Amino acid sequence: MAKYDYVLVGSGLFSGVIAWEAARAGKTCLVLEKRDHIGGNIYCEEVEGIHVHRYGAHIFHTSSRRVWDFVNSLVEFNRYTNSPVANYHGEIYNLPFNMNTFSRMWGIRTPEEAKRIIEEQRGEISGTPSNLEEQAISLVGRDIYEKLIRGYTEKQWGRDCRELPSFIIRRLPVRFTYDNNYFNDRFQGIPIGGYNKLTEKLFEKAEVRTGVDYLENPEEYRKLGETVVYTGPVDAYFGYCFGKLEYRTVRFETEVLDTDNYQGVAVVNYTDRETPYTRVIEHKHFEFGNQEKTVISREYSTDWKEGMEPYYPVNDEKNQALYRKYAELAQKEQGVVFGGRLGEYKYYDMDKVIESAFAAWENMQA
Repeated sequence: MAKYDYVLVGSGLFSGVIAWEAARAGKTCLVLEKRDHIGGNIYCEEVEGIHVHRYGAHIFHTSSRRVWDFVNSLVEFNRYTNSPVANYHGEIYNLPFNMNTFSRMWGIRTPEEAKRIIEEQRGEISGTPSNLEEQAISLVGRDIYEKLIRGYTEKQWGRDCRELPSFIIRRLPVRFTYDNNYFNDRFQGIPIGGYNKLTEKLFEKAEVRTGVDYLENPEEYRKLGETVVYTGPVDAYFGYCFGKLEYRTVRFETEVLDTDNYQGVAVVNYTDRETPYTRVIEHKHFEFGNQEKTVISREYSTDWKEGMEPYYPVNDEKNQALYRKYAELAQKEQGVVFGGRLGEYKYYDMDKVIESAFAAWENMQA
């Protein structure tokens, strides 16, 4: 007989929600985590009394009352509001694009003035946009594109915007109000004490083994549970039989600085092409820290290679066609549930991962 009801491969939010629901239902879980810690990409490590987001900035935001009530039943959240800024050759602009941005860029004051300028510049593109550059200009005009989109996007993708397909940017949010809140969701914040408090709570009733790669011995590990919940790369699970899915990844240069406040905000995007990193994160500002020192992380976007952490699925037609082949295999795999960012080859915000896990759990009980 199997020793556990569920074997959870990976310990991010998707597995965490399943582990929590399973414990409430009186079921047992074994968690197999390849890394040396639980929590997936929301893992934090403490440096100089600051909770450092090791895998990049994570701000929890949602419009789902169910999700917000769920996470707040586990940990207390602070009132952090994401209000990043953009640095273009030393010029500072508020994000997302709003009246503060337009006032700084054009020396204007009213929404009517901003709308007129954007509308005039949008007219540069006629017909259907054929690439990302034309798509962006058709949405927000030349000035915003050149200063706040072009360089950042080219660093993210490692390609000229004129070589990128237009569908990557389907819309660009523009606000004609003086509102620097990046998200439109009803709720947002950061867990007080860091995200580890949240993941430790989710997995508190499960048996956790870190430093274990399920794919090194899948037959043996699978015998340990009635059902496997797999949140690793779906193509790796099937031995890359159709080929490898592509990702973009990021690397971080993190350092401690002997100052109490380096940039005055948690996230600064560097939108010029010449600065090699895409953004700088100052972690203490996520929790309104007043420590004597600060910790910053410079974020570099690069192509993914095997052995690196896969971050962002490459959402083009070739990769989506390849994923559909793997998804068909996954549907036929008996006793295995595929979920999460890697298991579904899908970029997920944290709240959407939780919603997906709720749905998966309900389907597993049906």
